[in-house]
Amino acid sequence: MSTLKVTVERLVVHPHPNADALELAQVGLYRAVVAKGAYVTGDVALYIPEQAVLPDPLIEELGLTGRLAGSAKNRVRAIRLRGELSQGLVCRPAALADLDLDLETALADDEDFAELLGIVKWVPPIPVHMSGDIVAAADLLPWVEIENVRRYPELFTAGEPVVATEKIHGTACLYTYVAATGESFVSSKGFGARSQALVRDEQNLYWRTVLAHQVPIAAAELAARFGAARVGVFGEVFGQGVQDLAYGAQGRSELPGYAVFDVALADESGAVRHVPAEELAELLGDLATGLPVVPTLYAGAYAEAALLALAEGRETVSGTTAHLREGIVVRPARERYSDVVGGRAIGKIVSEAYLTRKGGTEYE
Repeated sequence: MSTLKVTVERLVVHPHPNADALELAQVGLYRAVVAKGAYVTGDVALYIPEQAVLPDPLIEELGLTGRLAGSAKNRVRAIRLRGELSQGLVCRPAALADLDLDLETALADDEDFAELLGIVKWVPPIPVHMSGDIVAAADLLPWVEIENVRRYPELFTAGEPVVATEKIHGTACLYTYVAATGESFVSSKGFGARSQALVRDEQNLYWRTVLAHQVPIAAAELAARFGAARVGVFGEVFGQGVQDLAYGAQGRSELPGYAVFDVALADESGAVRHVPAEELAELLGDLATGLPVVPTLYAGAYAEAALLALAEGRETVSGTTAHLREGIVVRPARERYSDVVGGRAIGKIVSEAYLTRKGGTEYE
């Protein structure tokens, strides 16, 4: 999931091809359906992204009572309106007018209005087999929130060498190996963000996966090879019983589906570097135990339109194209910092079919 920020954005307004009373307000590469005439190109307005949970008064003000997602009908998600994908909400809530805010200044300052408006990020439920007892784990190497390229189209530069891997619909498993003590820390993305790890339990999905795929042995080899004080192995656990897309794997079996998407190496000072995207698959395949890796779908020059198209289609994980593709994750071939997101240059592109599928699950 991406970081939740509710910000003022400058709009580009397009006609809606299938509705005379509607238009499309573009933010980045996202488009949100709005009433015709509400905005013109160059206007500024508030953009509320997907996965935002709105308070009831704001829902009522925007005329969205009973029209949002979730059991409480209060969550923003992507929908199709008259055939066009609408992602997020574009609006000018009364609360902003009441504060007499200068929206142009708020735009320039990239001010976040989520707290002011009582908007929070949706937190997926945790199924029993993914949960467990937790402990503090200061040594755990956390994962980062991956921002959507559609929201931040300047994240990559045209022609920049990149690697695009398939985004698997599962649950992120964080594993950290501490070389000095041989300790292992296992966590989910949600617990890991709070520097918490799951107590070893061979009935727990994450621990079963790590042990079955011999991740501790592989991490120890990586620590020795690179002289790392800590090694972080980040992988996606998938299969039947994990999410609605199973890829032919059995998540509840002794060997759940698993694919590594990143490896971090930390030195004694705590400085962390990541294995370059262009080297990851070869490195994992060269380990004594080997580790499965997410499929690479593209390696070459960054081309926005081509990568947006690549995010669509059918998955390649099962080898049967049994499911639609969730999307892709794009990284520079060599790691770099991005001023656009204030951290690692890494972004995702999620397929439109995935966003609008019926009966989907989004557990973390």
